[in-house]
Amino acid sequence: MTEGISQEEDLGPAEEITDADEIAEEEVQQLNQVLEDFEDLKDRHLRLAAEFNNFKRRNEQERLESWSRAQADILCSFLDILDDLNRVAQLEVDAVTVEGVMEGINLVEKKFLGALQDSGAEIIDPLGNSFDPERMEAIMRVPAESAEEDDTVAQVFQKGCLLKGILVRPARVSVRKHG
Repeated sequence: MTEGISQEEDLGPAEEITDADEIAEEEVQQLNQVLEDFEDLKDRHLRLAAEFNNFKRRNEQERLESWSRAQADILCSFLDILDDLNRVAQLEVDAVTVEGVMEGINLVEKKFLGALQDSGAEIIDPLGNSFDPERMEAIMRVPAESAEEDDTVAQVFQKGCLLKGILVRPARVSVRKHG
């Protein structure tokens, strides 16, 4: 009479438990694998975060060192000019002429302007140009003789300065106004 019984009905309670144990064991293994993967990813994340913090710290330190080197280079060029001024100041009054001193001062001024230009500075000397309120400060008005002279710079009281396109100091000027 057991001929018509299928194999599924043939399974006893012991075999069903074995299959359930195998499935549970497989799920435990999968869970353990997921936990291992999680721990691995967590470790990689922590290492990457630490590496990024080290990168930021190194980058900031290099930026500060670069800034300090640039300042030191500019200071060095100004110290050369200061040495020249000290030599002029130590001249014996009886041994030099006014023309000689003026020539020395002019050479020091040229050297100083060269050092400024090398550092990226640009002197604003707008005499005779149109007044530009973005780069100049009008201190006074003077009458213009013609309409063409209107809003032009008549006199520069103090030259201005740009450093790599940034206004450091506006030029202080008098501006011609017509009528």
